[in-house]
Amino acid sequence: MLVSKNKGTNLLRSSEKRSLIRFLLLYIFLVTAILLLLGVFYYQSQKQLMLSNNRTLLSSYANEQVKELKILHHYFPERTNYPRSDYFESAIYDIERVLIFSTLKNNDIDFDHEVYVRGNKIHFVKYLDDYYLGAKYLFIEIDADKEWAKETMHNILFLGSLMLIVLVIFGVFFVKLFLRPMRNFITLLDDFIKDTTHEINTPITAILANIELMDTSVMSEKNKKRLLRMNIAAKTVSHLYQDLTYLTLGHARKSQEEWIDLKALILDRVEYFNILATSKKIDFVLDLEDSEIFIDSIKIARVIDNLISNAIKYNKRSGTITIILRADYFIIKDTGIGIKADQVTSIFERYSRFNDTEGGFGIGLHIVKSIIDEYHLKIEVKSILKEGTMIKVEFPKGINHD
Repeated sequence: MLVSKNKGTNLLRSSEKRSLIRFLLLYIFLVTAILLLLGVFYYQSQKQLMLSNNRTLLSSYANEQVKELKILHHYFPERTNYPRSDYFESAIYDIERVLIFSTLKNNDIDFDHEVYVRGNKIHFVKYLDDYYLGAKYLFIEIDADKEWAKETMHNILFLGSLMLIVLVIFGVFFVKLFLRPMRNFITLLDDFIKDTTHEINTPITAILANIELMDTSVMSEKNKKRLLRMNIAAKTVSHLYQDLTYLTLGHARKSQEEWIDLKALILDRVEYFNILATSKKIDFVLDLEDSEIFIDSIKIARVIDNLISNAIKYNKRSGTITIILRADYFIIKDTGIGIKADQVTSIFERYSRFNDTEGGFGIGLHIVKSIIDEYHLKIEVKSILKEGTMIKVEFPKGINHD
């Protein structure tokens, strides 16, 4: 019992981990996006601070160049050498923004900003009141200091990574905090199902045994019908009990693989479910060849039982269930209500129910899929609404006798 409880806890933790991973992926994506935006804002603010710090220097260079242009203007055309400096490059444009003269290394000019960065150069534009040499715009260009960019990027990466780690830790903590009530509830529900499953075993077994021992030959037709309804109800509960037992306690049991005669097993399970099928006037059509498979007998019985049970449950009255068995596969086909195309892929999910008109917990096909996956079998589902469903289970080489 202790082993099964631990297994149930592990299953719960597995579900928690999936929820936690999904949330954290979304959480990390959103946090990263926010941190990137903050990084962009920080970079822009540092850039503006750098430009502001260089503005005074650029303004003094511009004033110095204006003085030189004024002197050149007064002595033009005797003097025609454009003033140059070892500290900056410059260019002058007329009022129509046509270039007059330039020593700039980067002539990608922006007239709308006073100071800006273009590539690895800083540009400063000064509007001239006096048209020296016909110039209205004076541009000053200096090399941008690359250290501020390196330092800024280093700060962004370091602080961003640190904040991301801290926020992820907080995210994990809060998710676990929020999941704790749900985990406690699921654990309580799981324990309740285990205890209930254990308690109903004895009365169900007793009911079925006593029904089999009753002498129907001395009963009236009315009592025979009552006994039939009791038998159907008891077998329905028994089938649910077996599913719940496998789901909650079966993992504690070690698998015992052996060669199973599938033909004999299918005939036995058809006989077991025949009373349920008869209550809906459903006929079995059997096309069975000899087939053996190396598998745990209880697990393959759960697969067949759940597929036959569903074929009965979702079949129409006076319908048929066709079971085909070959050496490497078997097919169970019904004439029931069918399944919507967009629901076929989700029918094996735990607690999934594709029709609300019939009862059930939605665990039967989940059990089928878990066993199919465990033994690397292949399952194929084809369904047409209002026509029926066909489920084919194929056996891989090595698990069956060819």
